[in-house]
Amino acid sequence: MSGGAGNADGDAEPRTERRRAVVAKRVDSGEADLAEISQLAAAAGYEVVGELTQTRTEDAAFMFGEGKVAELRDLVRQTDAEAVIIDNDVGPYQTFNIGGELPKGVEVVDRFTLILEIFGQRANTRKAQLQVELAELRYELPRAEAKASLAKRDERPGFMGLGEYDESVERDIKRQISEIRDELESIAEKEEARREQRRDSGFELVALAGYTNAGKSTLMRRLADELAVDENDDRHRDLDTTAESQDMLFTTLGTTTRRAEMEKRDVLLTDTVGFISDLPHWLVESFESTLDSVYRADLVLLVVDASEPVAEMREKLVTSHDTLYERNEAPVVTVFNKVDRLAPGELAEKRGALSGVAPDPIAVSAKTGAGVAELRDRVEDELPDWERERLVLPVSDDAMSLVSWVHDHGYVAEETYAGDQVTVEFEAKPSIVARARAKAAELAPAESA
Repeated sequence: MSGGAGNADGDAEPRTERRRAVVAKRVDSGEADLAEISQLAAAAGYEVVGELTQTRTEDAAFMFGEGKVAELRDLVRQTDAEAVIIDNDVGPYQTFNIGGELPKGVEVVDRFTLILEIFGQRANTRKAQLQVELAELRYELPRAEAKASLAKRDERPGFMGLGEYDESVERDIKRQISEIRDELESIAEKEEARREQRRDSGFELVALAGYTNAGKSTLMRRLADELAVDENDDRHRDLDTTAESQDMLFTTLGTTTRRAEMEKRDVLLTDTVGFISDLPHWLVESFESTLDSVYRADLVLLVVDASEPVAEMREKLVTSHDTLYERNEAPVVTVFNKVDRLAPGELAEKRGALSGVAPDPIAVSAKTGAGVAELRDRVEDELPDWERERLVLPVSDDAMSLVSWVHDHGYVAEETYAGDQVTVEFEAKPSIVARARAKAAELAPAESA
C-alpha cells in the first residue's frame, strides 16, 4: 500500500528534539539497503546516528546472529542512541531478547511499529485516526498473549505496554476492532453518497495513486484550481484549503480532493496515502476506506518517480498494479514524474525498459510543469466517453435556467439564438444528457433534435 499513500490531514507537530536512533536490517541474501528505513525514521522524528546490516538466515531468538546483536549493543553505546529501528518484521520474543542485550531504556522498534508511529503523527482527521487505531489493534492482537507472557517471565508487569494478560485483553481488542470497523463503514457510506452527488452534478472523479514520495501532492497542486470549488457545498465538505507538498514520506495520510483545471470536463482530483513496499495485508486492509477513493474513481493516475533506477521502478509498478487491479475497474494511466532529474536520453531508455508494465506512460515534471498540459489532454481522453446532444428550446426563464445548468454540467460547443428559440449543442456524461433531455421535455413547446 499505500502507502504509497499528503496534506489534507496535515503534518505532525515538529519535534523540539529528535530522538537518536540506530537503524538495522537483516537480509537472507544480497546487500541490505537502509535508505528507505532511514527516510522513514526521519519522517517519524528520529535522527539516525548509526547503521548496522547483516546477511544471513533469520535467527529464531534474535533475528540477527548473537555476535551481530553484540555489535548492535556496542554501536548503541558509542552513539548514545535512544532507540534501535529494525527494518524487519521482528517477533515479540525477538524484540524482548534484543532489548535485553541493549543498554537499559533503549527502545526496540520494528518496521511496522515505525510506520504506525508515522501514521499516528499524521492522523488529524477522524477517519485517519480510526484507520491508524485499527492498524495498531490488528498489529497488537496476535502479540498480546506473547507480550504478557514475556512480562510475566521478566517479572515486569506491563512489559511493552500491554499489561498483565488475561482473557479480557483479547476480548477488549476484538471489541475495539469491531467498533472501529462499524464507524469506518458509516464514514464510507457517507463518502460514497458524496461521490454519487458529485457524479450527478457532472463531475468526473480522478484518483492519484503511487508510492510515497513519487510527487503526487506536487502534481496535484499543478493540476488543481484551488478556488474553483465551493467548499461550503455539501458535495465538497471534505475539501481543505491547501494540499501540502514536502520532500517527506507520508506527507499525505488521508485523502485530499481538489477541482482540476480541464478544457471541457469538470474533474475532481483526489490524492491518497502513498503506497510503500513490504506492507503486510493487515495494514493495507486497515486503510481500505481510504483506498476506496482509488477503487471507485473514473480514472486512476499512477504516479511513478522516473528518477529511480529501472529495477526499482519496475518493482513498484508491478506491486501497484497488483493493488489497483484487485478491485479497480477504472482505466489506469501511468505518469512518469520528476523527468527534470533525468539525463538526456534517459527517459527514452526507461520507457523502452518498462514498456511491459507501463506501455504508454506520460512524462511530466510536477516541479517545473513540463508535460502537464499533455497530461490534462490525456486525462480527458481516457475518461469515459461523453455523449453529444442538441437541444432546441423556447426562449423563457425556465429555458435559460436549463441552458445555465447545461453549462455547469457539460461542455457547450455552441449556443445560438434565432427568433424565440435557443439552440444548445453540448457534450456531457450520458446521465447528464438524459437529465437535460428530461428537463427540455418539460418545457412547452420544446423539442429535441
